[in-house]
Amino acid sequence: MTRVLVAGVGNLFFGGDGFGCEVARRLSRTQPPSPEGGATFADFGVRGVHLAYELSSGYHAAVLIDAVRRGGRPGTLYVIDPDLDEKQGARPDPHGIDLAAVLALARALGPLPARIVVVGCEADDLDERIGLSEPVARAVEPAMALVQSLLREAEGARP
Repeated sequence: MTRVLVAGVGNLFFGGDGFGCEVARRLSRTQPPSPEGGATFADFGVRGVHLAYELSSGYHAAVLIDAVRRGGRPGTLYVIDPDLDEKQGARPDPHGIDLAAVLALARALGPLPARIVVVGCEADDLDERIGLSEPVARAVEPAMALVQSLLREAEGARP
């Protein structure tokens, strides 16, 4: 069985930055746990060091869900292949999350999953407040479907 980590990241106290947390939370409610392994769903919030340790613990693939700013319309979804060589030696912040720094730490701790993708949602509001804006909230269900599609793809590419 292919082990896949589905990790929501972000800060729910900063509007759209809570997108990844919301998607992971909802997926964890709709996906039954598999006793043979399969997908593990978790909301890591801003716990970057925890995510780095988890990424280095033997998963075949990982789907990281996060708010992004790429210049698109709010609520636009992206599938991003992160640059795993970026930020060599970057130091993760225990009170925030920078995916490049988390990936650098995870690489130092042990082998990374063979495939890592980021499902990103164009955020429009990262102000201090709880709750997603309407366009970002509308992107939650399509993002869930996208993650499920990526999980089926990962299962088909079994090691």
